[in-house]
Amino acid sequence: MRLARLGDSGNEIPVLQDDGATFDLRSLTTDIDGAFLAASGIERVREAHSAGSLPMLERAGALRIGSPVARPTKIVCIGLNYRDHAEETHAELPVEPVVFMKDPSTLIGPNDDVLVPRRSVKTDWEVELAVVVGSTARYLDSPDEAPAFIAGYALSHDVSEREFQLERGGQWDKGKSCETFNPFGPVLVTADEVADPQALGLRLWVNGTQRQDGTTANMIFGINHIVWYLSQFMVLLPGDIINTGTPAGVALGQPDPKPYLRAGDIVTLEIDGLGRARQEVKQA
Repeated sequence: MRLARLGDSGNEIPVLQDDGATFDLRSLTTDIDGAFLAASGIERVREAHSAGSLPMLERAGALRIGSPVARPTKIVCIGLNYRDHAEETHAELPVEPVVFMKDPSTLIGPNDDVLVPRRSVKTDWEVELAVVVGSTARYLDSPDEAPAFIAGYALSHDVSEREFQLERGGQWDKGKSCETFNPFGPVLVTADEVADPQALGLRLWVNGTQRQDGTTANMIFGINHIVWYLSQFMVLLPGDIINTGTPAGVALGQPDPKPYLRAGDIVTLEIDGLGRARQEVKQA
């Protein structure tokens, strides 16, 4: 299934998208969030849709697309998780996942504007596959247990300010947590519809020039390993988001002068089966 949230920011309508039609989920839930996932929301939507009891949402195409998941308690990110990305940035391949956090308030819709922070000179792009946690995961025994805790997958843009991240005290979070720095969606695709999350192409363009063209097959640490690993250090809650890393092609890895994002730029990104997003870059 493909779940989405449509409407003005703060007033999104939870919907199911299927075969070109959009179905209103407000008879089942007020939102698509952790509480919805924890209460078997995906199963309830599936049952209602099979029974034909979900009403159509009229004029859905005219509505803004919001993040398909609302109010995660945390966004956990994995750095340097693609071999080619580690190589382009001259970083050693990690022996364990590199983990950092991103402020959940960075989450915006897939087509909302991205703001270059004030005094920023190195705002960068990163297309990523995101995992959405479906149920509470703590101290999983092995990576084999991980799929049971995954609600689905989404397209994520881990926007990064490299000077803030790497040159301002050695603490990554402040280069990752500026406002609007995590466009997300357009849809949450449930795990049962993604045959192999380790075989997805992901691509990104800036002003029509392709900058990233990778595959999740090139991850150093796979999805199941990441979920298992994180559960040893923190409790993953329903609705939490895990950004799983980016392939080569970021501005940081380009020859000088590096083409960092500026106001007026247009970023377009996509992942096989998870949709496409487009953001205009503006100055904060």
